[in-house]
Amino acid sequence: MSRFLAPLAAVLSLHGAEYAILTTGFHIRASRHEVHGETIRLHTESGVIELPASLIAGFEPEAPRPEADRPAPAAPVAPPAPAAAAPSADPKQLLDQAAERYGLPAAFLHSVARVESAYRPDAVSPKGAIGVMQLMPETAARLRADPRDPVQNVDAGARHLRDLLAAYQGSTMKALAAYNAGAGAVERYKGVPPYPETVLYVEKVLRNYQKLSRETASK
Repeated sequence: MSRFLAPLAAVLSLHGAEYAILTTGFHIRASRHEVHGETIRLHTESGVIELPASLIAGFEPEAPRPEADRPAPAAPVAPPAPAAAAPSADPKQLLDQAAERYGLPAAFLHSVARVESAYRPDAVSPKGAIGVMQLMPETAARLRADPRDPVQNVDAGARHLRDLLAAYQGSTMKALAAYNAGAGAVERYKGVPPYPETVLYVEKVLRNYQKLSRETASK
């Protein structure tokens, strides 16, 4: 981390939420961070992430939210008619929103969702993974999300992928392998583990990602 980033980091850690800007182009929202020599420790919603200082280009404070105007007292009105049930959330829109929220390419999240569940909120794998991005119950619990709620499922899945990408310094192959087989398997094999299912999964997602990226660029 450059010399001028150290005092900036100290200042930012005293205030509210901030974004760590990675050299890979991703950004990570954190409540605070700590500098330990050549390591930066980010405190995020899903836990603590440790990254090499060389991977972080800088920090930006989160823009404060404008305070809502206090509404004037409303005049008494007749009880409203029962509202129609809200339509279920569109998984594709949720993925677009999560991509913007967590600084991820939308095509990347869509590619994961296509391969994981074909965008189906009701999909359940033989191993028990649930919903659009197929969260295992223990992963969802760690991320404090209800995997059967599409909004929470997609948000947690995107956060999980963001954290994996940060942990593996932007390596999409390692991040996808860890998403599929677990971080322990990636650490044990120092890369994509030689499990046929995981190898095929990584290939499928990256192939979809390349295709969607080309389609987006041509629009």
